[in-house]
Amino acid sequence: MFTTTTTINLPVVLENILDDLLKIGVIPVLVGGCIRDYFFKIPNKDYDIELFGLNCLDTIEKTLQKFGDVKLVGKSFGVLLLKTKDYEFDFALPRTEKKVGNSHTSFEIISNGNLSFEKAALRRDFTINAIGYDYKEKKFLDPFNGLEDIKTKTLKHINDKTFLEDSLRVYRAVQFVSRFDLNIDDKTKKLCKQIVDNDECKYLPKERVYEEFKKLFLKSPKPSIGFEVLKEFGLLKYFPELKNLVDCIQDKEYHPEGDVWVHTLMTIDELSMIIKEQDIKDEYRKLYLFYGILCHDFGKPFCTKEINGRITSHKHESLGIEPTVSFLSRLTDEKKFIDKVIPLVKNHLAPFQLYKAESSINAVKRLSLKCNIEDLCMVCLADCKGRTIPDKEKCDKAVIWVLEKARELNISQTALEPLVKGRDLIELGMKPSKEFKEILEFALNLQIDKNLEKEEILKRIKSKFL
Repeated sequence: MFTTTTTINLPVVLENILDDLLKIGVIPVLVGGCIRDYFFKIPNKDYDIELFGLNCLDTIEKTLQKFGDVKLVGKSFGVLLLKTKDYEFDFALPRTEKKVGNSHTSFEIISNGNLSFEKAALRRDFTINAIGYDYKEKKFLDPFNGLEDIKTKTLKHINDKTFLEDSLRVYRAVQFVSRFDLNIDDKTKKLCKQIVDNDECKYLPKERVYEEFKKLFLKSPKPSIGFEVLKEFGLLKYFPELKNLVDCIQDKEYHPEGDVWVHTLMTIDELSMIIKEQDIKDEYRKLYLFYGILCHDFGKPFCTKEINGRITSHKHESLGIEPTVSFLSRLTDEKKFIDKVIPLVKNHLAPFQLYKAESSINAVKRLSLKCNIEDLCMVCLADCKGRTIPDKEKCDKAVIWVLEKARELNISQTALEPLVKGRDLIELGMKPSKEFKEILEFALNLQIDKNLEKEEILKRIKSKFL
């Protein structure tokens, strides 16, 4: 269970906290992701600490309060959140969990500071997440041979009974395999499929599933691995929009790689590389871009036909809107986020179409009114490169062409600003009415197509409508 003595680098403030906890008789053990990531050589800022040897939460709380703001998360959980200037730490008493209902929250939880580390670790999902670091003894605790599984890159559950009690672990398996490029132990795989076959996952709240998708997208160098596991486990039955992509045929000239499912998985990996190359930090933005590319061909199963020996999918962009909304609504209630994704799906072919048609600058102006061109070009580029065509350089040329024109006009990230707005019509003496929409559209067309200044546009409005 114990490995050789070793010292790991911790934030100075955390060492000070742990030293003070030792003085009151607590044995702090670092657990979970921070220890797993240490062995995978991944930087980590999230630290979870289990506190052994003392059952008095009030005494522990008083010690922690010297270092920052402390928040108690459910007394039965025995969890204290400490927020310092630069970090947030989770401190918890070791506990046992027993499932008492179908809900993800239906667990009987008993905190007990006198538990052994091995008994406390039984509630964890996988062996790689059940390794601890005893701060007092400066030793790793490994009751279930997680270190060996890290070495062999194996994802293995700890206990059959406890694993089957939490269906979220199926989704956690998906994202862990993808993030760390692991092989799933045969018995673990069988249990995951058993959970899905028994329809246990239907009780999971959408927020929890969304979080696992989020980790899959944001922390995996190759998210397609996770989606293949989703398919293998049978989880696509909960996402018919994804399931419909499987075996949806495509024209071999444009998509020699295979069906829409294969193409979609290639595109999310392409987007992952593009995001890394462009060093995008904003997680919210990265996430809606990933969903934009994941959903971009949701319309194809509804319009794919074979005509004169060629496969066509006319209007699949607009037909993809409804299934995109349906899919995302099963994961989140955030309308603003869904509204970010929809224009990317609806217009994902536009940059390439404009480039191919050698469109005027006016077409680029109009495109800026529909969506963020910088975002759209990334989705378009991933779509174009996410296939096995030989001439992928045309993908970069198309995107660069559109971006250069948009950047010249300063509309690559924001929509073209209309010169004439509703308040200008009111100043002309007009009363707000349904006709305003027609007049403002008339004004915008003059601005884009005729390149007229505001005063000239107002003159023409007076002439035509007053």
